[in-house]
Amino acid sequence: MNETSAKKDTQKLQRIIVDALEDVKAQEIVVFDTEEMSALFERVIIASGTSNRQTKALAASVRDKVKEAGYAKPRIEGEDNGEWIIVDCGSVVAHVMQPTIRSYYNLEEIWGDKPVRLKLGAPKPAEPVRKPVAKKKANVSAGRTPTRRDSIPVGPMGSEALKPTRKAPAKTSGKPVAKSAVKSSAKPAKKTATKPATKSATKSATKSAPKAKPKA
Repeated sequence: MNETSAKKDTQKLQRIIVDALEDVKAQEIVVFDTEEMSALFERVIIASGTSNRQTKALAASVRDKVKEAGYAKPRIEGEDNGEWIIVDCGSVVAHVMQPTIRSYYNLEEIWGDKPVRLKLGAPKPAEPVRKPVAKKKANVSAGRTPTRRDSIPVGPMGSEALKPTRKAPAKTSGKPVAKSAVKSSAKPAKKTATKPATKSATKSATKSAPKAKPKA
């Protein structure tokens, strides 16, 4: 492995360890370039955990992520105590410490000549926003091609508020029907039932009745 590929491999391993520490909410993560200070490793990473339980979880997260990435299984020291755990990943060494132990030993003063800038908490790519297609599906299922009017947003009064207002057809359809019904049913029936019947009855009665003879 040449020098360029070795540096890229170290940077990749550094990123994996930092991501593993962030997954378990490590505090105050710092990275130092120790290539010119030691021949055993090229990076020193220091992070804090608030309790023995968290420091052990941080060390386990680093071990698992490094192993999953295809690197050799890291060596871990101090896991039983939990106050200061060293995770040796080869070219990168991670120190997971509780705040009191970290401030007491102050490893930043020993290895902190060349700090490495980090992009912590890199945001994940956002998922594409899906537009609602309920209305479009309904139009297709009804056998109608969606039109431009389907894309108009419905107001607070519902879809009826978008329709043009029309005058009520009560005056044009109600009264003419009522008048024609009355004229066609009441008056003609009354004329045919009363007047023609009385005239014919009186005529027939006068014809059939014998005329009275004058008395002598």
